[in-house]
Amino acid sequence: MIATCRHCSKSKVNRPRGLCWSCYYTPNVKELYPSTSKYARRGVGNFTGNAPLPTAPTTAAPGTPEKLAVLEQRAKLKQALFHPADARFAGDTRPHEFLKGQQQAVAA
Repeated sequence: MIATCRHCSKSKVNRPRGLCWSCYYTPNVKELYPSTSKYARRGVGNFTGNAPLPTAPTTAAPGTPEKLAVLEQRAKLKQALFHPADARFAGDTRPHEFLKGQQQAVAA
């Protein structure tokens, strides 16, 4: 049995994603069909490019549900997952000091 294109159902499949040559190279068609490769990157945090830093650090300690929620939100916004001033342990004052420095810089 010869596989037919997932989009047009007319031509023989000869490109990734189960598409024929014409459909694969037609603008916006390829994006309609997810990759069928077991090696494809999947998930919210997988994108190509340089991620901008988050606007503010988090006070949530690593491993806590709060920190995981922050990481999930940053991934959805395509931001870097970690801010240099993120808390590194419970009670870390680094995020507060960073925010105070930002407020003083804006006031000056």
